[in-house]
Amino acid sequence: MSTFVRTRRAALAGIGAFAVAAAGLSGCNTTPTPAVQSTASGFRIGSIEVNTAPLLAQSGDPTANWVQQALPGQLAQIFAAYVAQGAPGGATLNARIDSIYLGLGGSANPDTIKGVATLSGGAGPAREISVRAIAIYFPGTAAQGLPEQVYQGRVTALSQAFAYRLKRKLGL
Repeated sequence: MSTFVRTRRAALAGIGAFAVAAAGLSGCNTTPTPAVQSTASGFRIGSIEVNTAPLLAQSGDPTANWVQQALPGQLAQIFAAYVAQGAPGGATLNARIDSIYLGLGGSANPDTIKGVATLSGGAGPAREISVRAIAIYFPGTAAQGLPEQVYQGRVTALSQAFAYRLKRKLGL
């Protein structure tokens, strides 16, 4: 009777080999997209605003407050190369968060954030982008003793996912 045992080291080596192979293929598409070309010509974000009023009506104060604390910093960090606070002619990035759903955990029931981002002012026409992002939460023993801190961490993870998803939808 033979058994197949895969060690953690072998699994990590296999994942690492796959990542190296995928990274080698990522340079195949070198044609710049229009969004990338516009950023090279001086696209700048002058201010970042976050509106959580719809979220406050849907989920209540702690959740909306956590998004209001986390999302501006996440957006500033993700768009750091394009942010020039107070720059004349800079665009305004306004993110409105409409809803948050905290799932039961795992990939079958992920946490979800939905909202709309508006990029207005600056050199180009106003753009409105609908954004939906997910974050996967795996419950652990810490969730039993400190539920409020766990919920806040999940909302912060959703804020980061929203910022990354928005950047991708803008083509930056």
